[in-house]
Amino acid sequence: MMNAKKQSYDPAWREKYADMIATSKQAVAKIRPGQRIFVGTGCAVPRVLVEALTARSSELPDTEIVHLLTFGEAPYTRKPASQNFRVNSFFIAENVRDIIQEGLGDYTPIFLSDIPRLFNTGQLPLDAALIQVTPPDEKGMCSLGVSVDIVKSAAENARLVIAEVNPNMPRTLGDSFLHVYDLDVLVPADESIMERPHPEVTEETEKIAEFVAALIEDGATLEVGIGQIPHSVLRYLKQKKDLGIHTEMLTDDIVDLVESGVITGARKTLDRGKVVCSFCLGTKKLYDYIDDNPSFAFHPTEYVNDPFVISQHHKMTAINVALEIDLTGQVCADSLGTKFFSGIGGQVDFNRGAARSHGGKAVIAMPATAKSGAVSRIVSNLSPGAGVVTTRGDVHYVVTEFGVAYLHGKSVQERALALISIAHPDFRPGLLRQAIEAKYISSELADKEKKIIVGPKELRTTHLMNDGTQVNFRPIHPTDEHATRDLFYALSQETIYYRFMSSMQRIPRKQIQDFVYIDHRNEVAIVGTLPEAYGEEIICVGRYYLDHRTNRAEVAFIVRDEWQGKGIGSFLLRHLINIARRNGIAGFTAEVLRENRRMQAVLNKAPCKVKSAIQEGVVSYALEFA
Repeated sequence: MMNAKKQSYDPAWREKYADMIATSKQAVAKIRPGQRIFVGTGCAVPRVLVEALTARSSELPDTEIVHLLTFGEAPYTRKPASQNFRVNSFFIAENVRDIIQEGLGDYTPIFLSDIPRLFNTGQLPLDAALIQVTPPDEKGMCSLGVSVDIVKSAAENARLVIAEVNPNMPRTLGDSFLHVYDLDVLVPADESIMERPHPEVTEETEKIAEFVAALIEDGATLEVGIGQIPHSVLRYLKQKKDLGIHTEMLTDDIVDLVESGVITGARKTLDRGKVVCSFCLGTKKLYDYIDDNPSFAFHPTEYVNDPFVISQHHKMTAINVALEIDLTGQVCADSLGTKFFSGIGGQVDFNRGAARSHGGKAVIAMPATAKSGAVSRIVSNLSPGAGVVTTRGDVHYVVTEFGVAYLHGKSVQERALALISIAHPDFRPGLLRQAIEAKYISSELADKEKKIIVGPKELRTTHLMNDGTQVNFRPIHPTDEHATRDLFYALSQETIYYRFMSSMQRIPRKQIQDFVYIDHRNEVAIVGTLPEAYGEEIICVGRYYLDHRTNRAEVAFIVRDEWQGKGIGSFLLRHLINIARRNGIAGFTAEVLRENRRMQAVLNKAPCKVKSAIQEGVVSYALEFA
């Protein structure tokens, strides 16, 4: 039992509402056989009431237990209680997973935002609701504490509301209150609030979180869905500015970001300055922090998960997880084949809301493999029986520990290549062959099997230009074929002539493919990109080709015309030199037309020993690394 938190309730509440107070046994005696009983969510499960209800199981045949996500013991799932109680869950937690997978309980797949409507319209009438609240304040208002979500709607629509009244429950603010007279029975219970520490983070989770964090812009509003990966992302946001939160769930990681000033909500479109959520899963550290804290606003699911509300936030960034994704972009997030595992939850609500937000990003993150690396989560076809939660038309960003794939608006071939490139390397050749067999990918790419490679993250860097524009540099990617072609056709004929030493009206597709399918060992190619709503735009490409006989590499690069003369070429050359030095390469060679003064200026200023000679209108450069 915990020590009582600071008192924010009416100390005389027991005397004022004595006629409403009962023991747990007396309270659940009001429940009849065949009724539908709602049980409160998450860490606010009313454990005293659940135990009392379970003790009556032999008297309550054909009773249905309805809930969202619950933690701790679920005694009504164990025999003999389970013979009279049948679970119907909107989201499957570990405590009810076995009974549902065995067919002894039910799972109702539904968007989280739609659940309150089931209660409000009477489509799923509730005979009773067992919930947990704070003691009433002097105005008679009880806070739902750490779980508002669908609990408020359930309490407003159930015929009988039995509330476990706990002085240890944090008094959360926002649209989180019920008047004591909206409750029917009060059961005092001085119990600790259930705690859910953050699980230990794996190496692959860390890599995924780092990739996702890179997608988050200053001033963005975040939703971090249920799961280890989304909440691990929060640990990589310490350098961000003015982030906002509009999410279903909070964990302990939020506290440090609020305290350090990373999360301010200063640029939020709605609820400016507020951390908005509907429930939290954490420890006493979090519970003490949110208690009576005006910076936090707990709202019901029908507000927090409304895609229209979500979409109004500029730069809304939604981060959710998946169990499996096929090469066309269909996301399975609630089942392992025919076995139901979790639920739809708020993934679709937030994915669609973020996709419609101005500057928004919808992110699906997952490890590339399962079962200790034995199976790929990126597959040519979903497992038999697997359910599609996010359709191929809704998916935008997909992230694994091997990189980021942007799928929205892309063809099936582009999607398949993007997903193969972020699959585990052991599965990429097989996925490519399966994609060709399925006609997702052209058979002419069969010889690229060993070159579907994502360059190492160590080759990534950024450059801040004098005008404040940040250019991101990364290794070229197999999915850059379209963007590389777009770059070529955006160039002036003069720039094309200087780069290729010939006039070219078109560039063969085979040549573009040779540019983007490289091994990142003998060939290195770096692109400079700017973020766009559809992903990113390539504005420059730099590359070198190693000659093993001389241990020197031929270097070449090209910058889009409107970005020339801004220092990008010089930065790109320095970056390529650093990469080559780390790889033990002795130097660069380059051939430049005599008229190409800008390229000559860049090479002449290279941070190494530079030699040049001119012959027949071509300047030959030798750059020697110390």
